[in-house]
Amino acid sequence: MPKYMSGNEIRTAFIEFFKSKGHTHVPSSSLVPHGDPTLLFTNAGMNQFKDTFLGLEKREYNRAVSVQKCTRAGGKHNDLDEVGFTARHHTMFEMMGNFSFGDYFKDDALAYAWEFITSPEWLGLPTDRIWATIYQDDDQAYEIWTKKVGISPDRVVRLGEKDNFWRMGDTGPCGPCSEIFWDMGVEHSCDDPRGCRIDTCGCDRWREFWNNVFMQYNQTPEGMFPLERTGVDTGLGLERMATVMQEVYSNWEIDLWLPIFAKIEEMSGKKYQVGPDAVPFRVIADHTRCCTFLISDGVRFSNEGRGYVMRRILRRAVRFGRALGFTSPFVHQLAASVVDVMSEAYPELREKLTIVQDEIRREEERFFRTLEQGMERMGEILRNMRQDGRTAVDGTEAFVLYDTYGFPLDIVRDIAREHGFTVDEVGYQNAMAEQKARAKAARDVSYVQASLTRIAASLESTPKTEFMGYSRLSGDAKVVGVFDEEGNPTGAGAGSAVVVVLGCSPFYAEGGGQVGDSGALVAPGLRVVIEDTKKLPSGHWLHVGTVEQGFLEAGQSVTASVDEAMRLATMKNHTATHLLHKALREVLGSHVQQAGSLVAPDKLRFDFTHTGPMTAEEIARVEEIVNAEIERAEDVSWREMPIDEAKSLGAMALFGEKYGDVVRMVQVGDGWSRELCGGTHVSNVAQIGFVKVVSESGIGGGVRRLEAVTGAGVVRFFTEAAEKQAQAGEQLRGRIRELEKEVEQLRAKLAAGGVDELINKARDVAGIRVICGTAPVATMDDLRNMTDSIRDKIGSGVVVLGAATPDGKVNLVAAVTKDLAGKKVHAGNLVKAVAAICGGGGGGRPDMATAGGKDPAKLGEALQAVPGLVGAQVGV
Repeated sequence: MPKYMSGNEIRTAFIEFFKSKGHTHVPSSSLVPHGDPTLLFTNAGMNQFKDTFLGLEKREYNRAVSVQKCTRAGGKHNDLDEVGFTARHHTMFEMMGNFSFGDYFKDDALAYAWEFITSPEWLGLPTDRIWATIYQDDDQAYEIWTKKVGISPDRVVRLGEKDNFWRMGDTGPCGPCSEIFWDMGVEHSCDDPRGCRIDTCGCDRWREFWNNVFMQYNQTPEGMFPLERTGVDTGLGLERMATVMQEVYSNWEIDLWLPIFAKIEEMSGKKYQVGPDAVPFRVIADHTRCCTFLISDGVRFSNEGRGYVMRRILRRAVRFGRALGFTSPFVHQLAASVVDVMSEAYPELREKLTIVQDEIRREEERFFRTLEQGMERMGEILRNMRQDGRTAVDGTEAFVLYDTYGFPLDIVRDIAREHGFTVDEVGYQNAMAEQKARAKAARDVSYVQASLTRIAASLESTPKTEFMGYSRLSGDAKVVGVFDEEGNPTGAGAGSAVVVVLGCSPFYAEGGGQVGDSGALVAPGLRVVIEDTKKLPSGHWLHVGTVEQGFLEAGQSVTASVDEAMRLATMKNHTATHLLHKALREVLGSHVQQAGSLVAPDKLRFDFTHTGPMTAEEIARVEEIVNAEIERAEDVSWREMPIDEAKSLGAMALFGEKYGDVVRMVQVGDGWSRELCGGTHVSNVAQIGFVKVVSESGIGGGVRRLEAVTGAGVVRFFTEAAEKQAQAGEQLRGRIRELEKEVEQLRAKLAAGGVDELINKARDVAGIRVICGTAPVATMDDLRNMTDSIRDKIGSGVVVLGAATPDGKVNLVAAVTKDLAGKKVHAGNLVKAVAAICGGGGGGRPDMATAGGKDPAKLGEALQAVPGLVGAQVGV
């Protein structure tokens, strides 16, 4: 039997084994893929090596080992709905991997895997319970397993593309693979009539734990093409390996989960036991761990992208928490247990624990409020269905319950079934598909990957571009490459779009939030207009532009000149972001961290972590600090140094950015501000002139955005503001005149019989006169007056009037005569229920109450519901 090894011991053994085979240990990258818009989260160990496999980037080593934290809870790879119910699915997990970049291939990869799992010095697994699968056409892998390694041929199974051809996503490196399985034992066999086998049932008896991918191709939108250099990408699931080494059936029974379960037991007063009742424990533990890692890597709760996926994860944990009796926020308390278990391998978790707990607690508080609202909304849907005679919950409404309130389809289905209804699941899936289509359409990949791959391949033996733009904006350079839009080497005449690579360049290539430079390349008879500058991971600058005059080809000498005015404006804005960062930390606290930026010639944008909107006073204080620093006219300096030295000096780093061993530290004055930054800056802050914050907004849970202008941009801002103010004043005066006419018209219509018209349409509900309808007035005061008038005329009854307002909202008033108020019908409760249908709320006294709504399109539906709501109050 296997020898017992803890999760931490397995992780360490894997790294040490491959280090002994000449592999360089590369630390785990962030769960947020840096510079890769094709991925929502890091979902595999190879993500951080993608550019290396594509030939876009060269590393100092050609074989690597890593233990990568991964998330598969969004996008194409989404295991969220399986978590808790199966023995092996998680939202966040650890993937151990060894990689070869043009070095060894199948022979060594499979031999290394076999040695690690069977050698007594390492894992020492008994060989008779190990199986392997291969791609159906991969005879080479079959020969290696059966002839060189020595596995019995009947334990090597050929499978098709679905099982044994690995793809990272819709695009990227891919190739055939060979998976290694552990037989959990005949006692875990299923009852599949075809037999319990890897190639038939796929049940949990056959525990796949290691996948060896042989990188041979690159999948692009245009098709699949061979890679110039083959490689190896493997993934050995730490949690799955631990089940084997600890002789347990489920991932949930390994040592990495038990302390978290123990904390849940302590908090809930209930015991974790294997079986259906274990699902809430598993979901809560897994989702807490995932959120802890994601927040530590900079993700914040929001309504889109990564933040939206994390919100779904947390809300699923909260929902399952209700099964254990949790009725108030609790997940944030579990984060400390996650840190206790995982911080040995990921010490940064302990540094971010307070931030993690605060973020989760705030989101929990929001969802607990939303959960009650969702139950209310479900009740309203059921009442409307009874009134309308419908038997199925509308699919769009079911999706809104899921999307807005976090109710999964199965909960909606169960509630509907209890009341004798079904759910339009086809409509639900259509609404879900529409949302996914919108999300997919929102992804933007700036460059065609195949073009970049071809350019990188052409430049493989060419030294990287030397950047000379820190000290000069013009200089002589040699053209080392000219490429067309498809990435093919070319010569180009006037009118041709080109990508130009220079031996040295004063142009700044887009990076760190700063836009790329524009300008021109000139020589006798030649002029090339450069519109943008980007860079390859290999360090080659790509000057994107158009030949305006002459003929351009490799080998020419040119004078490269940056647009000086654009660069200076950009430098002012970039230095201003550093000043804003420092000022924000002074005003709001040291928890503020940069979460992104855009530095362009005409504006700057600075994203930062903070829990709520800034007050006007806080914004003014930030401006005051920044402009006082500018007035002091401090010098800006920069120097290169080891990264550890820069960190010891307190230099701040941009979240998600890749830094080497040697970094560039930019300093204002004698150290008032220090940041790691490769961008370009003014030499003295006085050159900025002035900084004006023009907006502050939220872009997701826990992330705020400042937009600002500097120098001449400030003058433009105030000039445009004055013009807009004058225009707004004129528009306001015109609008006032229109409204005065509208008021007169509405009052005239009301006087002409609007009251009598509504009274004539009264309905009888259990002997009570119920008058409801759209009023020919819009303001709340006019609605009250009209409601009072009707109530006085009818003597006994209920009145509910509503109106859409000019600003796109809804006003509602409910009135109940004294003989009924509080005894049979409560006006406050009635108007609250009506307003909820319009996406709003309100309430008030038993005899008179008001409310507001956000969706005028729902006003008719809301007023139609009044008789039924009155009937519900009086018990009919």
